[in-house]
Amino acid sequence: MKIEIHGAAGGEVTGSAYVIRTPNSTVLVDIGMFQGGPDAEARNQLPASLDPSRLDAVVLTHAHLDHTGRLPLLFKHGFRGPVYSTPATVDLAEIILKDSAKLQEQDAVRTNRKRERAGQPPVEPLYRPEHIEPLRVCAREMPLHASTEVAPGIRVRGFEAGHLLGSASLEFTIETSGRRVVVVFSGDLGPTTMPIIREFEPMTRADVVFLESTYGDREHRPYGETVEEFTEIVRTVTAKNGKILVPTFAIGRAQQILYHLAILVREGKVRRFPVYLDSPMAIEASKVYARHPELFDDEMRALVGGGVRPLDPSYFRASVTAEDSKKLNELEGPCLILAGAGMCNGGRILHHLKQNLWKSDTHVLIVGFQGRGSLGRRLIEGEKLVTIHGEPIAVRAQIHTLGGFSAHAGQSELLQWFSTLAPSKPRVVLTHGEDKPRTALAGQLLSRFGLEARCPGIGEEIELG
Repeated sequence: MKIEIHGAAGGEVTGSAYVIRTPNSTVLVDIGMFQGGPDAEARNQLPASLDPSRLDAVVLTHAHLDHTGRLPLLFKHGFRGPVYSTPATVDLAEIILKDSAKLQEQDAVRTNRKRERAGQPPVEPLYRPEHIEPLRVCAREMPLHASTEVAPGIRVRGFEAGHLLGSASLEFTIETSGRRVVVVFSGDLGPTTMPIIREFEPMTRADVVFLESTYGDREHRPYGETVEEFTEIVRTVTAKNGKILVPTFAIGRAQQILYHLAILVREGKVRRFPVYLDSPMAIEASKVYARHPELFDDEMRALVGGGVRPLDPSYFRASVTAEDSKKLNELEGPCLILAGAGMCNGGRILHHLKQNLWKSDTHVLIVGFQGRGSLGRRLIEGEKLVTIHGEPIAVRAQIHTLGGFSAHAGQSELLQWFSTLAPSKPRVVLTHGEDKPRTALAGQLLSRFGLEARCPGIGEEIELG
């Protein structure tokens, strides 16, 4: 029994992919897309050692692209086996993957125009919309807490991860030749202060734990302080008729920001002003949230029960078509535009940044993790000249970083989640983190629990016995 690591390792945060192999079964846990960095596109292929025809099942922790983005490649290569996830995850993954396929086709068209002028052969997108179609047929429901057999000798239970609607930490029980091993994948864990959805749940038994370490070296700013700063920025910029751009993950972060804007307006802390949700994906995702109230936390349930629906379209203006999006470039402030992608590595936000970064009355709110090499990361690091769609753009806008809105647990919360597993003395494998956060979290695990953590690279194998 072994687990092969094919992403989110070696200092890489994105590209989550693990292959569980036993003499009888092969199960893939996540198959995410690499994001950020100059070589991300070249790395977004199926692992060379993974034969889709020999794969028994896929199990997903949650819907974000860095955990599901290469799933269509399996379908493209003929896989038609079961894909297990929570019901909300498959609803959201379908939206995310359709958008991904559309963006890749658009990028290929732009690239091929340039290649044709240069006398070069055309390139193909990684996958097309038709490669998303098998998802609904292959999807299998994995309710939280229920034990589900996904392959011979392999069962899985999901527990709330508190990161995204439908996100789950996974507990695999693997049995073969009289041996039994419990392997836990944390997936991405959310902070305990995340609004709308419930907090992560404790897990109590494991032989091996794959623990994410995205923020393993730091704590987020207190959530209340972050909301206050957000409120002050919105109040100040709108009073001066400025424009606020929020690069946002369309699923999770967009709803979180809309939630706070609605609450601020309702409480009279901010005057009502135009808010644009410039993302068909985010618009559709908000509908999915409305279909899964069973996943809401107590505060959100109370609001909805009292007749307040923070994700209701009455609080924002939906920008659906490309033409709608282009019109926003001509828009004068005050206004706030939420657009993807969250790391500024594609999507409509690039067009808004291209048209507005060079203007001093523009404010850019960075509200999520920015991968190495991404445009968002370069803006945070203070670059004064960036390139967008091949054109150099001066950065005169004010860049604000609101790390407290992160959908990832900070160091103390990661340790809190792990503390209920620590008494079983599991082997710990740290993934989903750059080298500095992984090293820091490994030090904390050693000092607090006396456990040495392994920090593997991509392509390494973990023997299960």
